Amino acid sequence: MLELLAREAPAEEFEKLVRDARAAGAGEAELVRLTRAKELSLSIRGLFARRQQREAGLSALVDTARDLTFPYNLDTLLKVITRRARLLLGLDMSWVTFHDPGEHRSVVRAADGHTSAITVGFAVPMTGGIGRQARQRSAPFWSADYLQDDSFQHSDVIDNVVRAEGLHALMAVPLRHEDSDLGNLYVGGRRIRHFDPDELSLMSSLADLAAVAIEKARLLDQVRDEVADLELDTSRAMDSSAAAHRLRNTHSRLIELVLEGGGLHALAEEAATLLDGTLLIRDQAGRDLNSAPGFPEPDEDTIRTASLDAHTERRPVRSADGLWVAPAVAGQEMLGTLLLAPRDDRPAAGDPDGAADGPGDTADRAQLLGLVAQAAALILVMQRSAAAAEGQVRDELFNDLLKEDQLPAAKLADRARRLGVDLDGPHVVVVARPEGGSLGRAVIWASSYAHQHSGLKSVDGGCIILMVPGTDPGAVGKTVSTELSTALGHPVTAGTAGPVSDLTAIGRTYQEARSCLDALTALGGAGGAASPRELGFLGLLLSDSPNTGDFIHNTIGPVLDYDAQQRTDLAHTLEAYFASAGSPTRAAETLHVHPNTVSRRLERITELLGPEWLEPAQALEVQLALQMQRTRRALQRGRRDQAGRATG
Repeated sequence: MLELLAREAPAEEFEKLVRDARAAGAGEAELVRLTRAKELSLSIRGLFARRQQREAGLSALVDTARDLTFPYNLDTLLKVITRRARLLLGLDMSWVTFHDPGEHRSVVRAADGHTSAITVGFAVPMTGGIGRQARQRSAPFWSADYLQDDSFQHSDVIDNVVRAEGLHALMAVPLRHEDSDLGNLYVGGRRIRHFDPDELSLMSSLADLAAVAIEKARLLDQVRDEVADLELDTSRAMDSSAAAHRLRNTHSRLIELVLEGGGLHALAEEAATLLDGTLLIRDQAGRDLNSAPGFPEPDEDTIRTASLDAHTERRPVRSADGLWVAPAVAGQEMLGTLLLAPRDDRPAAGDPDGAADGPGDTADRAQLLGLVAQAAALILVMQRSAAAAEGQVRDELFNDLLKEDQLPAAKLADRARRLGVDLDGPHVVVVARPEGGSLGRAVIWASSYAHQHSGLKSVDGGCIILMVPGTDPGAVGKTVSTELSTALGHPVTAGTAGPVSDLTAIGRTYQEARSCLDALTALGGAGGAASPRELGFLGLLLSDSPNTGDFIHNTIGPVLDYDAQQRTDLAHTLEAYFASAGSPTRAAETLHVHPNTVSRRLERITELLGPEWLEPAQALEVQLALQMQRTRRALQRGRRDQAGRATG
């Protein structure tokens, strides 16, 4: 037996030695003693084998620990752990899961061995299986034949996977680091197997090492991400510094060009090279200030909208048709607008030293265009130094004209002449109230409109006040309401009055226009425009200086003119028609004519006044106009009679 132990003979040779002694006729006592020696020898042999296995396992564990010290990323580390776990126990499969408590599941992050169902991303329920037992006990848990083991709660999902893989022996070891429960490490074999304490101890040690390595890998990945972010921030900072340096150089070049006396044409040529496009500069009235060959025909409505956005936000914006629009401003004064048609989105030409000045992206192009707009504004201010404060002075003049207790007319007229404002002709006053949107956009639009039409503008209580040359307040009011509504994207209500030529009457005309605005609001006409003429008799009542002659002429003037030219009596027929409650037959009796004659006269009146005169509202104004006309004739006859008696 000792010789067999010495040469590490297999177990069969120990059995053979006992069989040979029995065959040789050994006595019973000798066989008992020999059998006992065999059992002790096999026990010693098993002890040696277990020690060798433990030493091999510890050696493999040391190798594993050495492997886990390398700076793997998390995914690579998990692959190393699963492979080492499978080889450590000589099993068929191994995998690692991480817990997802919010979803009540564990997710497979890595797997090793011949697997088909257990793949990365597979969700393992946390409500059953050996993984749940290991997590609850914070210790390894195993089963020699998983599907036949009823000592723990099963999960259908896990059972189906085990059945599909043909697994029998399974072990789950919890992965814990300090107080954190990371997940489980699984190993499995396709044969029934009972795990001994040494194997459980090895797996526990491996799991402890793996948990530390996983936490280290996570921290390392986090550090790598932070380092990458820092590198990106550093790169961006360097790019930003370089861009700022280029912008400073560009700004210096543009200012030098201005100080050398270069005008808008020279600026546009320089900017065309810097911006890799064609630049068009316009004044506040929308007139081109430089020639721009090859500039595409712009959509003026789109440009007008983008221009309002640019001036309101005080930065370059891009219009819907791809053109860049930048404001040229000095303080609160709008001096003009720059339009850029880029050739393409590539960087433009660079500095002579090789550093690119051109815009590499949208932000660079916008910043560069903003610098060009500042230079253009500086040129405009230098060219029109006297006009820099003209806008405020003109607004102050208009505010003085609107006051009831205004300065003497001669003094106001002198101020207007010195500012180049012609107040000798008839003007119309408009009070416009935006029903939403930005008042700042409305003020910018009003400044441009007043400049284009040689008028004046002011702002009072959320309303835009305009005074422009004209004789038809209704038409001007509708134009202002329509154009400003289009620019703002919101309805605009406008009250108008005029025309007015007397400087001292501008304040009263303004009050009439505001009264029309109030009347429109009271009548539910928000978004419309009206003057005293459009408001009819209501406008006559609202007017501070009612003109009954205009009301009569606007209402029944065509009938009175026809009577005067044709020597007919259509006005008297109208009076009889209304007096007879709209009955042609009764009107014919009153006039002592045939009913057909009255019908023909009414048809003629319809031709002169239009079919609307029969509508209730229009009919009321016609009756009022007829009554005023009768009263005026009676008063005129009375004055003539008095004059005749005085003469006699």
